[in-house]
Amino acid sequence: MKTTGNTILITGGSAGIGFEFAKAFSAKGNHVIITGRNEERLQKAAAQLSNVTPIVYDVVDKKATDEFVARLENEFPDLNVVINNAGKASYYFLDGAEDAATLAEEEITTNYLSIIRLNQKLLPLLQKADEAAIVTVSSIAGLVPNHRLATYAASKAALHSYTQSLRITLGQSTNIKVFEILPPLVDTEFSAEIGGATNGIPPKQVADELVEAFENNTYEVLTGRTADVFQLFLSSPAAALQAMNPGVQLQEA
Repeated sequence: MKTTGNTILITGGSAGIGFEFAKAFSAKGNHVIITGRNEERLQKAAAQLSNVTPIVYDVVDKKATDEFVARLENEFPDLNVVINNAGKASYYFLDGAEDAATLAEEEITTNYLSIIRLNQKLLPLLQKADEAAIVTVSSIAGLVPNHRLATYAASKAALHSYTQSLRITLGQSTNIKVFEILPPLVDTEFSAEIGGATNGIPPKQVADELVEAFENNTYEVLTGRTADVFQLFLSSPAAALQAMNPGVQLQEA
């Protein structure tokens, strides 16, 4: 997949990993469109970059998605890369103290259903390009869950499965390549509550590895500790689960 001369959409591109994606790809001569719900934050992010267009857009709003896609078709007909980065996470325990169903619904809508909706509506535009790509940003928790991120992990597991099926389907008859990057804990505001500043990898590392994945057509990117946890899972699912839930006594399956 080429890394220059693209028109790239990055949802949730005003901070964290999304901002680093925008920074990396704009520096390589791509036109980058970043979205987010907060206009002030978007404008601040765009001011730090070159060749970037900020657009206020909430991925969970169905009507806004229709309007957004129509705008992309009209103003950015050369769009050929979509990076589905916007996400939501709730940190809590499944002990009844929190409304797990409501929190899970918010996560599933943001991390999974909204991505399916946006990708589906953008397929006709992407298919017009000589070379195109869809990227999903999954998580180490989509492979092996952490119990404090239970419903977030479930939403990312669904995204992981969907991405694999999308890759198989589009690979049969289209020019669209499907990438998935699965970061571990990352040092961002998004993960501050669970120790991202202390134990997370830099968001720039995630962005750099996605650029490298484009260069090498590496469609599934196991970033940082994710690769180690995945290898452990292949040999011992129980050991991988324990590694993702340190200090917890696990019941035998």
